[in-house]
Amino acid sequence: MFIAPKNTDLLLSEAESETLYLKLIEQINKDFNLANEGIDFPMSISPNELKIQLHEKIYRLIQYKFAEYLNLLYIIDVSEEEVKKMDGSDLVVLAEQVSFLILKREWQKVWFRNKYR
Repeated sequence: MFIAPKNTDLLLSEAESETLYLKLIEQINKDFNLANEGIDFPMSISPNELKIQLHEKIYRLIQYKFAEYLNLLYIIDVSEEEVKKMDGSDLVVLAEQVSFLILKREWQKVWFRNKYR
């Protein structure tokens, strides 16, 4: 049964321990490209660097390209309910929380695909 990790660091370490980290990067790159928000994380990117760069990308989308940000969330299939619960008063914190939701959803896709292939 899929149990979502509680934070970004736990999620990334779980992806690494299950040797699915590279699949997670592939999935993120694929979905961002589907949303026409080209992002190309190299397969050699460290989990910490992935976390930082994803956070920066989401922050810039919220700040400057809000319609594209909403489209990205739709394509990745991030829970609208969870996003609506967030406090948007601090954009840096919001971007961090949304980055975690994106990672969580992408991890769920990778995990299920691996488990039930």
